[in-house]
Order: sequence, then structure tokens, then C-alpha cells
Amino acid sequence: MAEALAEVLSGARACGGLLHRAVLAPPWGVRVQDGAPLAVASLVRGEGWVLPSGTPEPDPGPSTSPGPAPAPAPEPGPAPVPEPIPLAPGDVAVLRGPAPYVLADDPATRPDLLIQPGDCCTTVDGVDLCEEIALGVRTYGRDPEAPTVLLSGGYQLHGDLSGRLLDALPPVLVLRDTEWDAGLLALVEQEIVRDAPGQQMVLDRVLDLLLVSVLRAWFARPEADAPAWYRAQSDPVVGVALRLLREQPGHGWTVASLAAQAGVSRASLARRFTELLGEPPMSYLARRRIDLAARLLREPGATLGAVARRVGYADGFALSAAFKRVRGVSPAEYRAGRPVRA
Repeated sequence: MAEALAEVLSGARACGGLLHRAVLAPPWGVRVQDGAPLAVASLVRGEGWVLPSGTPEPDPGPSTSPGPAPAPAPEPGPAPVPEPIPLAPGDVAVLRGPAPYVLADDPATRPDLLIQPGDCCTTVDGVDLCEEIALGVRTYGRDPEAPTVLLSGGYQLHGDLSGRLLDALPPVLVLRDTEWDAGLLALVEQEIVRDAPGQQMVLDRVLDLLLVSVLRAWFARPEADAPAWYRAQSDPVVGVALRLLREQPGHGWTVASLAAQAGVSRASLARRFTELLGEPPMSYLARRRIDLAARLLREPGATLGAVARRVGYADGFALSAAFKRVRGVSPAEYRAGRPVRA
């Protein structure tokens, strides 16, 4: 179990991740709609609420358009609105994107600050606020002595996270300060406000550390709904195949060779594997190889040919074709930070 979790969490590799510190006075409300695939938020001091996707839009004020408003079209009944979740100092929330969410001092507070794509802060009607509310390095607010300090961070690219990890997470999860290593927040706050050479690389690793610490604690909870790939490790047949694919992803595996190692027929392995993980063994292997290649491509000095051989492709051309088919961009575009297919 531990090896499976470590493998998936190792796929969290921020590149250009964003971390901010907000100093806020009630009433305050921030709507984050930047489309990031995953975000983390925590309070250092003060109290607040996280309102997952489905909460009301910010109120733009009365309309100034001439003439009577058109009659609204009939709509189906409203979808259930997720319940707001309270946050206290040391609590941490992980929110799966790209759906927007709201952080506020009270569930009834309408957000007056919007976080847009590209790390742009605006009012509800689109007025840029970045300069007006800047309080220092990666810190914003209107009063440096305000009673609430909120830390937030987000992954900007889907390719920086394992697809299996995103699939395993609920839309929002919250851990209380006693349920995870909340002492890590002191390091996060310290690094957010530091301006030093190579600081973005440091912030990326801090964001990774924060996420891994939270998810490790979350997966360990008895009530956590562990994903299929996690539960499958304990299966006497599929667990053997998964261990081999994890330890030797570059080997020329076939269903027959995996079945022989697991001591069952090809049909039995294929059926059991698909039942537990929702995909056949070779589809799983192909996706795992691309996930591993994506991680290796970000390493300094890595060549396409060397990465291809390590993950089981004959050459860079074969890897490039497979990578683009799965991720929607070429390895070169991925290295340059082009958005990948979700």
C-alpha cells in the first residue's frame, strides 16, 4: 500500500505553481476561478469558510442595461449546493479544479475579490486590483494588521499531477490541524514572502511538500474512500502485476507474461485487473509509462531518447507519438509549459 501511494504522490511536481499570503479583515470573500487543476488553502490566523463549487456567484450589483429584462427561460430544478465547511487556524483544504470555489469569513459574505487565470486579481466587475492591494512579496490585502492570514497555493498545469491522483480525490477535502502536520505552515509562510534567486523552484517544492503531507494524512484515515489502484495492491493476483509494472515499467510486458508471474491464466488476470482498476493491464501500463516519462522529462539534462528507453519505448520518436496521443502535446511542448489535456 505504501509503495502505491508513494508512486502516485511522486507524480505531484509543481512547475510554476502559485503561492500567496492574504491578510484580510472581515467581511472578506475571495472567489478563485483560475481553472487550476488543484489548489490548497489554509488559515494561519483568524477564521473562515471554504465554499466548494456550486456556491452563488458574486453579486455584480444592479443592471444598467436599458429596457425590461427578458423573461428567464425555464430551467430544471436546482442542483444541490455543497455545504460550506468551516476553517480554523491550522486546518487545510484541498480543492480539485477546474471548478471555482470561494473562501470567506462567513458563508453569507459575497466575494469582492476574484482570482482570475494568469494570477490576476480583479473586482467583480473586472477592475484590476493587483497594485492596489499589494502588501509585499506574494502578499495582498488592504491592512497588514488585519486579523486573518490565509495561505493559498495552486498547481497551474494538469501535467504536473498524476491523473490517477486527481481521479482519487473528492471535489474538496479538509483536514483539521490535529489530523496532519500543521507545523509545516510556518515553513510555507516563510518561503512565500521570501524573494531570493531560484525562489520559484523552492516554492514549487514547498507546494509539493504541502500537498504530499496533506494527502498522506488523508489516505491514512479509516473513513477515506481509497481509490481502486490503492485497494488493488492487496489483491493476490492484481497486486503481483501492479508491483511488477511499478518496479519494471520499461520491461516488454504482455498480458501473458504478467499472468505467468501472477500464476493465473491470461483471461483471469485481464478480467480481474479490469474489474479492480477499470482498465486492462496494457492500457494501465501505457498510461503509467507516460506519467513516468512526464516526470523524467522535467529532470535537468534528460534527453528524449534516454527517457524513451527507460520507460519502454524503442526511441524518442515512438515516445513522442505516444506522449502526444495521451497528453495532447509533444514532449518538447510539455517541457516548455504548454497546457496538457486534462
